[in-house]
Amino acid sequence: MLYYIGRFIFFVLFKSLFGFKFYGKENIPKYGGFIIASNHASNLDPEIIGSAIPRVLSFMAKEELFHNKVFGWVLWKVHAFPVKRGGADLFSIKEAIKRLKNGFGILLFPQGGRRDSISADEVKGGVGFLASKADVPVIPAFIFGSGDALPKGRKIPNFFKPISVYFAPGIIYKGSRDYAEFSQTIMSAIDALSRKAK
Repeated sequence: MLYYIGRFIFFVLFKSLFGFKFYGKENIPKYGGFIIASNHASNLDPEIIGSAIPRVLSFMAKEELFHNKVFGWVLWKVHAFPVKRGGADLFSIKEAIKRLKNGFGILLFPQGGRRDSISADEVKGGVGFLASKADVPVIPAFIFGSGDALPKGRKIPNFFKPISVYFAPGIIYKGSRDYAEFSQTIMSAIDALSRKAK
């Protein structure tokens, strides 16, 4: 219930304050697990993606956010789970695969932290690994304008900066393809979406 309430509130705020629009929602699977792989330019990005699709998403959030008991409780209630940065985290990997196999969607940022540009050179094989192990499609997504609305170092958003989201058709991991190569394919699809953004 908390997830749905939060999604509604964020959708209304984004629509009224940033003219929120989204395209390609038909590419989101109606059933089964899936991965949303998106660019990441702002702290608003998880809420933006969550507001743009009708299905429930799980989120990987940095472990430090869960240190506050109250905020950590809220994060668990909205389907976020902790991930340790800087190395392999077996808990988060197993949790992600379990949720995908149970039919949830998961939001991932292949470049890791926030970036002002899109580069396939910065990604590793995480997206490909999860897509392979859980046997789910990866939906490339591009968020336009979030970096202008809330850039790094700014706590109060720049209101009325336009924000929009673009979703591409899902990509399936096949065969014994190299995980890093697959992740780079996903980034290329995100880059292609960025060229359509207005």
